[in-house]
Amino acid sequence: MRFSFWPNPSQSFNDVLALTKHAEDSAWDGVWYADHFMPNAEDTSAPWPEAWVTLAALGAQTRRVRLGTLVTGNTYRHPAVLAKMAATLDHITNGRVVLGIGSGWQENEHRQYGLPFYTVNERLARLDEACQVIKAMYAPGTANFKGEFYELDNASCEPKPVQTPMPLMIGGGGEKVTLKITAKYADEWNVWGDPAILRHKMAILDAHCADLGRNPKEIQRSAVALLFMSEDEGFLSKMRAANMQQPHIIGTPAQVKDTVAEYAEAGVDELIVPDFTMGDHKQKLHTMDTFIQQVADR
Repeated sequence: MRFSFWPNPSQSFNDVLALTKHAEDSAWDGVWYADHFMPNAEDTSAPWPEAWVTLAALGAQTRRVRLGTLVTGNTYRHPAVLAKMAATLDHITNGRVVLGIGSGWQENEHRQYGLPFYTVNERLARLDEACQVIKAMYAPGTANFKGEFYELDNASCEPKPVQTPMPLMIGGGGEKVTLKITAKYADEWNVWGDPAILRHKMAILDAHCADLGRNPKEIQRSAVALLFMSEDEGFLSKMRAANMQQPHIIGTPAQVKDTVAEYAEAGVDELIVPDFTMGDHKQKLHTMDTFIQQVADR
């Protein structure tokens, strides 16, 4: 199983860079970054850098870790432009990019930036076409496409990505549409969830693959969960009693290791750990080291 790190965009770039370099030096496999322009809150004044520019800066200063968006909002950029951006970053990083994409969901940034938000079904329909556009841009030669929402007219994307294929990750757990889009186009898939949620969602993804005649083993699966890891039983008891909506992992390093084994048994190829619950910068470094040494056994 791969283990990857997700730094909160609200911290300074210097801190994100330091955490990314620490991840690279301490055997983490990847670093992911959220593609949002602001917090999902009434107060949107907190610093929140743009994702792809940040990843380009991180990619130029690292040598090994995979880098990707978790995940790009399709409504923010034309998919042909996004394909060009990702291909460029793949060259900057010598083939370490994962193009993560989803339908888009955060309404406040659409409203503030004057971007059409559309309905859920309309956003999903655009995501389906966007995946086709991206695949067309990375195919040999120029790309032509005429859909309901996007068109390409002998579109050039040179140089092509270093990787063949460029990994396309689709994020989301919608069972009727998102997982079907994943089955059609994705090389990787991501969802927030515990092992039970992952087993349930993966069974549905596999069924969509069967309907489409695709081998489900072609799609790598990744999960995200908040981490609360400590030797302080009082703190852990408090966290277990909290009414947290997001999937989470709570326990001592040994208990976390057992939970991670459940993810692996469920068929998860990569566990992505956000730093949102890890405290200040010094505590984050300590938690990263404890996790990678005592949980990942590296």
